[in-house]
Amino acid sequence: QVQVVESGGGLVQAGGSLRLSCATSERTFSDYAMGWFRQAPGKEREFVAAISRSGGQSYSAEFVKGRFTISRDNAANTLFLQMNSLKPEDTAVYYCAAVRARFTTQVYTQQSNYDYWGQGTQVTVSS
Repeated sequence: QVQVVESGGGLVQAGGSLRLSCATSERTFSDYAMGWFRQAPGKEREFVAAISRSGGQSYSAEFVKGRFTISRDNAANTLFLQMNSLKPEDTAVYYCAAVRARFTTQVYTQQSNYDYWGQGTQVTVSS
């Protein structure tokens, strides 16, 4: 069982920045494609960004393009989400997810693609 643990959430003012991290227990972290999702109060969980095993390919939701950047450090078994220019509507619980990927270039954007999920980290953006 792969364990996934998010950290880095918190309270920030609009326009501020946060960097989320996601650590995994998996020594073969580079075998896994990774993704970030979020769930705001009263809303469905939605896709934020995803990255391939190698880190060479990534894809972000339209509403975060130009503001959020997904990256990974395979040597440190860690996934990141750098969030800049935060808005109150970015307030949500942010989840990290992992799936063992066959190909190094695959990027997954659907929740159903992922097998392992973290407990989430709260991000609150005040206006």
